[in-house]
This record gives sequence, C-alpha cells and structure tokens, in this order.
Amino acid sequence: RLTSVDACYRSAHRRAALRAALRGYPDLERLTNRVVQGVAQPRDLLGISAALERTGEIGALVAHLVAESDLAEAASVYPLDGQGLSPAGEVVETISRAIVDEPPATVAAGGAIRRGYSAELDAIEDSVADAKAWVARLEQAERERTGIRNLKVGYNKVFGYYLEVTKANGEMVPADYIRKQTLVNSERYITPELKDREALILNAAERTQELEAALYRALLGEIAAHATSLLATARAVAHLDVYLGLAEHAAAYGYVRPEVFEDDRLEIVGGRHPVVERLLPSGALFVPNDVRLTAEESVHIITGPNMSGKSTFLRQVALIVLLAQVGSFVPAQSAHIGLVDRIYARVGAQDQIAAGQSTFMVEMVEMANILNHATGRSLLILDEVGRGTSTYDGISIAWSVVEYLHNHPRLQCRTLFATHYHELTELAALLPRVRNYNVAVAKAGEEIVFTHHIVPGGADRSYGIHVAQMAGLPRAVVHRAEEILTELESGDERLPTPRRIREPQQLYLFGGVHPAIEELRNLDVMSMSPIEAINKLYELQQRSE
Repeated sequence: RLTSVDACYRSAHRRAALRAALRGYPDLERLTNRVVQGVAQPRDLLGISAALERTGEIGALVAHLVAESDLAEAASVYPLDGQGLSPAGEVVETISRAIVDEPPATVAAGGAIRRGYSAELDAIEDSVADAKAWVARLEQAERERTGIRNLKVGYNKVFGYYLEVTKANGEMVPADYIRKQTLVNSERYITPELKDREALILNAAERTQELEAALYRALLGEIAAHATSLLATARAVAHLDVYLGLAEHAAAYGYVRPEVFEDDRLEIVGGRHPVVERLLPSGALFVPNDVRLTAEESVHIITGPNMSGKSTFLRQVALIVLLAQVGSFVPAQSAHIGLVDRIYARVGAQDQIAAGQSTFMVEMVEMANILNHATGRSLLILDEVGRGTSTYDGISIAWSVVEYLHNHPRLQCRTLFATHYHELTELAALLPRVRNYNVAVAKAGEEIVFTHHIVPGGADRSYGIHVAQMAGLPRAVVHRAEEILTELESGDERLPTPRRIREPQQLYLFGGVHPAIEELRNLDVMSMSPIEAINKLYELQQRSE
C-alpha cells in the first residue's frame, strides 16, 4: 500500500485526473450484490453500466500513473498492475440493449424494457398500440356514422370502455349499440368491436407485465453471472480510492513515506500530531518532536509542566505508528517504524459510575488489561498512571508498573510513560533501558513559556500553579498556593497553618477601633447629599493616613 500511495503521490497531475474520474463513482459492490440477490431495480442496472463505462478511463489513467511513477515495484502492486479493473463490456452492452434510458423506479411499474430486446414483448405492445389507436379514432368515426355530435368514448375501471349518448339523442342510437349503464341525463353503450378491443388491451397489459418481469429476472441472472468480475472491479476501485486519498493528504500536509521494518526500532524525526496541527489558530506553528525507542532504550519517562504537550506527544507517536502500518505517509521528516502488534493506551480520565467504577478504578482496570496482554512487540503510551489516589499510593503504583514493564521477559516493550511524579526519574539510574525526557520550559522573568520541545533529562517541577493562574483562579488563591508550596518544599514536616481569607481588624495600643471607623459608623448617610458624602469620605481618608 505504501508503494501504491507513493506512486499516486509522485504524480499530482495523474492523481487529480483519477480523483476526478472517481468523483461520483457508483457503489458498484452494493449494486452488484443487489443483482445477485435478485432485488436490483432498473436504475440500479444503469448505475452498474455507468460505473463500468468509467472503469475503462480509470484503467488507462492508472497505466499512465504507473509508467510515470519511477517505482519499479508499482507495476506489480494491486490494483496498479491493472488487475481487477475490468470494464466488463458485455455487461454494459447487455444493460444498454435491455433497459431504457430513463426507466421507472421499479420494474413493476412497466416500461423498463427497451424495444427490440424481446420480439414477443414488442408484438404485444404493437397490438396494444393498434387497439388504443382504434379506440382513439372510434369517437370521431361514430359521430360521423350516427350523426350524434356530442357522442363520447370513455373508460372507467368498473365498466371499461363505453360510448356515451345524451338522452335527447336516444332516438339516433344505432341498433348495434348494447346498453351498458343508465345515468340521469345519458346512456352508456358498448359494441362487440369495442368489447373485443377492450379485452385485447386489458389482457395485453397483464401479459406485458408478466413478460417484462420474466425478461427482467433473466436479465438479472445474466448480469449475476459476471458478479465475480464486477466485485473484483469494485474492490480495485475501492483500493485505488484509498491510495489517492492518502496521497492527496500527504501532498497537502507535508507527510513523508515511512520505512517499515520487522525490527524493534521506532525512530521518528520531526513528528507532528496529524489532528492538532490542523486545528491550531491561524499563524500558529506546530512544534515537531523526535522519538527513538530501541531494545536498549525501550522506556521513556517523560516529565514536564501541565499544558506543555506531553499528552500530545504520546498520542502523535501512536498515531504515526498507526498511519504507517495502515500504509499511509506520516506527518514527520522521517520515520523508521519497527512493526508493532498492538498499540495500548492508558490516557485520559473517565469513570463508569453506573457500573460502580470510579475514575481510579477504571484506570486500574485498563492498566491491568495492558499488563496482562501486551507483548514485546507492543507499543504502550501511558499518561499519568496512578492519579486519582493518594500521592504515595500513586507513586508506588507508577514505579511498580515501570519496573514490571522493564523487567518482565514477556514485555520489555516500547513504552512512553508521561508523569508528574518526578520521583520516577530516579528509575533511569536503576533500570538500564529507562531514559528520562522532559518538556523544556523557557523563563522570562516571572513569565513561563512552554516550548513544547521534548529534550533529554527530567523536569524539576510541574508548574501546576502557573497553569492554575492561566485558567483564571483568583489571585489570592494562586498566591496562597505558592506560599503553601514553598512551605511544603522546605522539608518542614508540619502542615501549613490555615489562613483566614479576611484579615482581622488592626488593634490599637489603647484598645477600641480607629476613630475614623467610629465616625463613619455614626454618619447619617440618608440625610447627606452626594457632594457632602464625597467630601466626608475624603476627609476620613486623609485622617486615616
């Protein structure tokens, strides 16, 4: 598939022509299956014919594409080798000969079979046409024969065809007229010839419907005999559509062809998240990152601030591997993908309270599934394992998980482990295949700038309070959190002393409250004008200073 996508990628002109040829291409597989099941309607057959008529053009474009691709292996890759893309000219000719250009929605409605397809059907239709023409001429002929100027020929489903004469002209009715129905102001008659023509028309309609249905069933059977070829064409077109879509995406967004091998190395240079980079605000650029996982360096402990891009990095690595293994180009400068059997992810926070499972319980269930089923060929992305419980419990679980992944002979798989537990960085000194990485942070005075670059080494802090300030927490909460963090990091085992939000009133040496406050309490505010109130406030302000 990568070779096929590459061939489409290299020729923008041929790719555009093929995409135009495929635009609006009918669902040939669905239509063919309807034929095989015997439920296809006439318009479905025209859809099959339209698809096959375009298949020849598509096949020619594919041949030119391969010739211009400069990829020797492209000519032997399905369907670029021309296999499956069969125009099935016999089917097109059969449908064209059998079905009218604008058929009814259902065969039961009649009129779907083209003239010339069945001599028997044509003969019936000719006889019906002659009978209807005779009936159409009857009214004028009878008026001239009888002299009854207002004589009419009509038809209804109950009495069939009839001749209607008003009672005022009753004496002029010929002897060969047979009374059929009496109305208030007129009489209705039939003649033996009219009755014969009516029988011919009505019987012919029933016979035509039966014959058309039989001919149509036989036609479906004839087309169904080509089902294998039609389905092969449908599959080939579907494959080609996938190649063109992936190639168009690669060309539009700067993807490259990955190298896929059966080794244990996963090396991505300049990798990007395929979705996040598309959703950035106008003018913003996605920061690419590298990753290198091998048998000797299989576990990366990734630390760094909140909002710095750790989770994005984990997901983009997994998505690049997934894209490569479905045969797509990838958003990177280069990629060496050692095949993985499965991608396991433990990311995000969710609960299943209806099932009695808390957020932490769901996390542990997912982690248990990963540890019990992953293999040495798996890729694991683990984000914040151990959150949702006490700090010591969380660190202990996260530490033990990393040890298990590193030491168990069934595992030892490629793992990206993002965490805020800085204590886990010590594992790099204890386990030979563990490496520390962090998201770099730039400081400009008191301002923190997240660079989103993954660099070697462990982070010294998470900058969670800074992120809380960015989120809009009250300034007092942020300042108090910084004070508490300083106390906790000082090593003092005592808990921080709680602080009241409102400071207590200042006490004066001789007791009581400030005179200005006492005077303010005694003011008769309701009797003061606005200017008097402003002047008094200014006076009290000056006195308090």
